[in-house]
Amino acid sequence: EVQLVESGGGFVQPGGSLRLSCVGSGFTFDDYAMSWVRQAPEKGLEWVSAISWDGGDTYYAPNMGGRFTISRDNAKNTLYLQIDELKSEDTAVYYCTKDEDYTSTDWGQGTQVTVSS
Repeated sequence: EVQLVESGGGFVQPGGSLRLSCVGSGFTFDDYAMSWVRQAPEKGLEWVSAISWDGGDTYYAPNMGGRFTISRDNAKNTLYLQIDELKSEDTAVYYCTKDEDYTSTDWGQGTQVTVSS
């Protein structure tokens, strides 16, 4: 059974930073590309970033402004998302996903990020 468990969310002031983590199990982690997707309150899902199986290629949504950095440690079966210069509009539940053919096939339970002063 595929499991994806996110952590690292929390309450942060504007301008702060967070590093989200996602541990995968139940599948061969380094066989798959992975993504981060978020959902802000009362809004739809928004793709944030993706990374290839070996971490060699990374992709970001155009409106992320260079504040997001995706990475992975295949030895630890862990995906990361570093978010810097947090803004109120970054408030959302952040999900990690396992991807196949550019489609998110499995999702974690999400981790809440709240940015507020």
